[in-house]
Order: sequence, then C-alpha cells, then structure tokens
Amino acid sequence: MRSAFLRNALVLGMLSAIGPFAIDMYLPAFPAIARELQVDVSAVQMSLMSFFLAVAVCQLAYGPLSDRFGRKPPLYAGLGLFVLGSIGCSFAPNVEMLIAFRFLQGVGSCAAMVIPRAIIRDLHTGHEAARLMATTMLVFSVSPILAPLAGSTLTAFYSWRYIFWAIAAIGLAGMAVLFFLLPETRPESAGQRGIGQAFSTYKTLLKDRRFLGIAFTGGFSQASFFAYLAGSSVIFIEHYGLSPSHYSMIFASNAIAFIGSAQFNSILMRRFGAERLVRTAISGFVALVSLLFILTLAGIDNAYVLWGLLFLSFGCLGYVIPSTAVLALEEHGPIAGTASALMGTLQLSTGAVMIALTSALYNGTSLSMAGAIVFCGWAAFILSMRTLKPKRAYP
Repeated sequence: MRSAFLRNALVLGMLSAIGPFAIDMYLPAFPAIARELQVDVSAVQMSLMSFFLAVAVCQLAYGPLSDRFGRKPPLYAGLGLFVLGSIGCSFAPNVEMLIAFRFLQGVGSCAAMVIPRAIIRDLHTGHEAARLMATTMLVFSVSPILAPLAGSTLTAFYSWRYIFWAIAAIGLAGMAVLFFLLPETRPESAGQRGIGQAFSTYKTLLKDRRFLGIAFTGGFSQASFFAYLAGSSVIFIEHYGLSPSHYSMIFASNAIAFIGSAQFNSILMRRFGAERLVRTAISGFVALVSLLFILTLAGIDNAYVLWGLLFLSFGCLGYVIPSTAVLALEEHGPIAGTASALMGTLQLSTGAVMIALTSALYNGTSLSMAGAIVFCGWAAFILSMRTLKPKRAYP
C-alpha cells in the first residue's frame, strides 16, 4: 500500500512539474532572449502570459474529456502537443513566433496540470488527499529548485534555445512514465456520462458559491506568485545587478519555503481543519506582503529585504494552495476532472491578468510587482474570510 502511494506521488509529481518546468527553466534567459530577438524584455514576458492563457482556457476541455474517456488518453494528447510546442520555441526566429509556440506549449502542458489533481481525488479524500497532494508537491519541488539553475547554465554556456530542447525531452520522459507506471483511475460511473453532459456540469459549478470562493481564494494566492514570476528575473538581474545564477538561487529558496511548509499541511489539516488553516495562513501572508509594499513605497529598495519578505510570504502560501485544492474538489468526486479544470481555469486566468499588469506597469523598480502581490493577498484574504468557516479537523 505504501509503495503504491509513493509510486503515485512520484508519477503525479513528475507530471505536475512538466508545465512549471517549462516556465521556471527559461526565466533566467529573459534578458538573453530579448537581446537576441532585439526586443524589450516586456515583449518576452508576453510569451509567459501566452503560456498561462493557453493553460487557463484549454483546461476547460481536458477536464470533461478526462471524466468521459479516462485520465490517461487526454494526458498523452497534451504531452504530445507540449513536445511539439517546445521544439517550435527552440527554432523561433522572432518574438511573435516564440509567443505562438509558447501558446501551443501551454495548450499541451495544461493536461498535466489539471488531470493529476483529478487523479488525487479519484484515489483519496480529506486528510489522505492532502497527504498525497503534499507528497506530490515534494516531488514537484524539483522544478522551481533545479529548473532556473539548469536554464541559467544552458544560457551561460550554450544558447537559450537549448532550454526548449531540454523541456521537450522532459515531455517525452513524462509520456514514458505515464505509459509504464500510472494505471487508469477514473471511476466507472464517470465514464457513463455523455461528453455534452460533462461540459454542462460547468453550469452547476459556476452556481456553487462555496466552490467559486475557494477556487478564487487559491487563485489570488497563486496569482501573487505569478506576479513574482513575471517580474522577479528582470528586477533581480537588471535592476539589482545579480547574475542569472544568483537569481536562480533566490528563486529556488522561495520555492523551498513554499514546498517545505506544504509538507506540514496534512498534519495541520488533521489538527485544526483545512478551513481554519487557510484563514490563518492567508492572514500571515497578507500581513507580510503589506509590510513589503509599505517598505517599497517608503523607498527601501533592497534585494535582501525583498527576498526575505517574499521567502516568509511564500512559506505561508504552502499551506493555502494545497488546502484550497483539496477543499474545492472534496464535494465533487464524480466530476473531479471537470471541477479541477474549472478551478484551474479561474486561477490561471487570474494569474495571467496579474502577469500582464506586472509587466505593463514595470517602472524599473520592484514597485509594480510588490503592488500586484499585495493586491492578490488582500483579495485572497477577503474571499477566505467570507467563504471559509472553521470546521472540525479531518479524522
């Protein structure tokens, strides 16, 4: 039983990491891409936003398809598109083609983002689901820790184009792992629903105020990290003058804070309940990012202050994002794929908007990023207080 649990965690963690790897690995290369393609960094940032938009929109298709035809067939199709998009990015002659192929890459990668959450719900609920989610995230943590370091190394010694060949290889490895190690988990009852009925389930979910409140609580929490994704490489490398490798270490440390706290998530859910845990962690997050914003407005423009407060802030999010994912899907087992897809679409659409705003308002300092993060923090805080009320802990 334990070996099956660990196998599922390893496989789901690897699949879930494929999309984020495609994001994190090329962040240190933003300045190099801009120089070679002779555009501003803001134009390169649009390739990040196009990726997120593709993931947000196309999840709506993968969710019902996975409920109707099973979890594995849509995963194969998505990973195939992901590999093709990655190869296209490596040959992109200009930023417009890079943006287009990043969109195709996003179309494929979202299958590996939405369906693993549904698989976790297929296998477990409550505390056990939180435990599998946390273990999966521990495997997933290799992406934000190693991907920027790998990307900065490839950029330093070769070319940023090699990054996308490496990403394509990761996609192929994901297909092999899916084929050999992951069984089909979709409940038989879900397969009896027609595809039209599966898509019509979105109407029901959109009327569920608790589902929407939880989804957007997690969504604004995630969007704060997306604002960090959009602005951090330019701020730390161009504004503060750090090398891509130093930036990669800072990025990895913030990811470690998030992943490290997530490992205690299931224990605290059992002790205090998921609702109370989310409300407490969101309160800590909004206090820290508000302090960061106030210091930035006051003219305290220091890389180590920014890094330290973000490290503590993202540690709080390690309790919020896994818990909201479990809570949002808990009451929707038979339609877990569709519910996971809608949740992902709402969350990533919010993130894409924050990426666009952070990029558009960038003024050469960390102010636009700090402003976007504090806005997301307060939005998540208000939603959590209105939606989540403390309940008993999970048995």
